[in-house]
Amino acid sequence: MVATAAAQLQAPWGLDFLPDGSALVTERDTTRVLHLVPQPGQQRYDVREVATVDQAAPEGESGLLGIAVSPSFEQDQRVFLYVSTAEDNRVLRTTFDGSSLGELEPILTGIPNGFIHDGGRLAFGPDGFLYVSTGEIGQPDLAQDRGSLGGKILRLTVDGDPAPGNPRPDSPIWTLGHRNVQGLAFDDRDRLWASEFGQDAWDELNRVEKGSNYGWPAVEGRGGEDAPEEFRDPARQWATSEASPSGLAYADGSLWMAALRGNRLWQVPVTQGGTGEPVPHLVGDFGRLRTVAVAPDGRLWVTTSNRDGRGTPADADDRILVVDTGEDS
Repeated sequence: MVATAAAQLQAPWGLDFLPDGSALVTERDTTRVLHLVPQPGQQRYDVREVATVDQAAPEGESGLLGIAVSPSFEQDQRVFLYVSTAEDNRVLRTTFDGSSLGELEPILTGIPNGFIHDGGRLAFGPDGFLYVSTGEIGQPDLAQDRGSLGGKILRLTVDGDPAPGNPRPDSPIWTLGHRNVQGLAFDDRDRLWASEFGQDAWDELNRVEKGSNYGWPAVEGRGGEDAPEEFRDPARQWATSEASPSGLAYADGSLWMAALRGNRLWQVPVTQGGTGEPVPHLVGDFGRLRTVAVAPDGRLWVTTSNRDGRGTPADADDRILVVDTGEDS
């Protein structure tokens, strides 16, 4: 079953839930932060604008991107944003009092930004640290450059410092060799997974492990016998026509991956040793799908991205869909 939580949005990008069951949503191009509040007895949510992030400078794939609510929100009211400014991509920390955002404080700056491949996903791990995906902004060599924050997954404290236990104590870099990661999700064994855009051949789902190198730009998809030993192969790969993956979430024993060009929602069963055979859902039903998040009731919220300049919008677009994972919809 698929329902609609909200409609007529403009390229919603980031999505996370508050302890009371309401949600905060970012719009990439308008730079608005929206608060979605449930209407009693109805499927729809009231959509309230709570901030416009003036620091954001949208262009191409950049703008106001990911959002993450603090795991201890009930005590600290903190919210974290990934923002493209005129100079860089950066992580901002703020607070939310139920009606508006507080002061926007940069806690990590200097992430390369560009017209494309800006990464932008934020996710708190079971360890309490903030994981941040970045892109190589169309400059592939940045992904292997340990002196650059581009083409990486970062691991931070809530103050923006390198988290204890990182591969290098003085660096926020957790993994490298990424082209453009836009999905991060932890499974029920506390393992981190990431969805990643390929170039011409293969999109990837990667099992993310401390200090690992995922091969870009030397390798796209599985590297084979000739690839350097230190490069990690993806857990799954897809032709770019079937995926162009963005958001990622874990629920009911599977990873759920939104596909932009693929116009579908991929279900990837997770096993103790890896992954099972992927199953496509919603194929062609709602156009480009950007973000997936698990709601407090266990259902999935999936955002469309048909007003991002690359889709064909329907009258109701963009929408936030509510998907029951117990049924093949």
